[in-house]
Amino acid sequence: MASSSSSYSLDHVMRYHVFPSFHGRDVRRGLLSHLHQRFSTNGITTFKDHNIERGQTIGPELVQAIRESIVSIVVLSKNYASSSWCLDELLEILKCKEALGQIVMTIFYDVDPSDVRKQSGDFGSAFERTCEGKTEDDKQRWIKALAYVATIAGEHSLNWANEAEMIQKIAKDVSKKLNATPSMDFDGMVGLEAHLTKLESSLCLECDEVKMIGIWGPAGIGKSTIARDLYNQLSADFPLSCFKGSHRSMPVDDYDSKLWLQNQLLSNILNQKNVKIHHLGAIKEWLQDQRVLIILDDVDDLEQLEVLVKEPSWFGYGSRICWNSIFNIEVYLNEKCLSKVCC
Repeated sequence: MASSSSSYSLDHVMRYHVFPSFHGRDVRRGLLSHLHQRFSTNGITTFKDHNIERGQTIGPELVQAIRESIVSIVVLSKNYASSSWCLDELLEILKCKEALGQIVMTIFYDVDPSDVRKQSGDFGSAFERTCEGKTEDDKQRWIKALAYVATIAGEHSLNWANEAEMIQKIAKDVSKKLNATPSMDFDGMVGLEAHLTKLESSLCLECDEVKMIGIWGPAGIGKSTIARDLYNQLSADFPLSCFKGSHRSMPVDDYDSKLWLQNQLLSNILNQKNVKIHHLGAIKEWLQDQRVLIILDDVDDLEQLEVLVKEPSWFGYGSRICWNSIFNIEVYLNEKCLSKVCC
């Protein structure tokens, strides 16, 4: 599966989080559609091939999409090897893994990994039919690729009693891998790791109770950067999460403005456009049974906190709520029996 370095530039733009390789008849209307929906909810951008006409070999548009994806997910189903298109996709994916360090994940869907590895059973029969009329070189390349991809640890649908839970686990794993990708956003920030360690200790992530933390410090020291990186590290561990940008200059001096703020938060965390609420008890109604991560950036008005995250009882067990501010909000925190982290 070696490839020439001249064909795979390390400077290309990554346009997609995930490229899925699959046999449409097996999974498109079921597993794949549910994966797309879950990925969209989690903010994961997935390549979709609806407008590409499939032929005997994969075209340049598909090759480009594979190379411009951070993660490839290979869905190995009973008929995957019945398509030379799928097998050629797999070859390209493994080339990108070797040349570009692409992350490759597997889903064994109603098929045993050993059948993929050995090309046996129904999977093997489909593979043999595909190889008819092909060159021996083509066949051997496909055999090598299938034997290799079968060794990549993944999810086995036969081991799950609930497919929805499997899909949620896959989305969580993808989010973790994406968040683990090195970022340039925080390069050069001295002491970032120490601040994050202190914050995570205060958040007590292993506790089931709701934790609310205020991050306090003067302007310009990197509180927003710390909050953003904290969100990047933790968001994959929560079913619902949001990072709400700067709250400066957002007046909350009338009922309509308070409703607007709550609308914005719920739209963000539920990943639904234009959520409409009609009273200020909506956040509690929507989120009191949900485990959520909410980080509010640059809060300059305590009234905003009252509107958005007033009480721990608004959120489900295990929720974590953080905000940062240039104001020393000791009195507010003491009244609420909440914690403060100084930066």
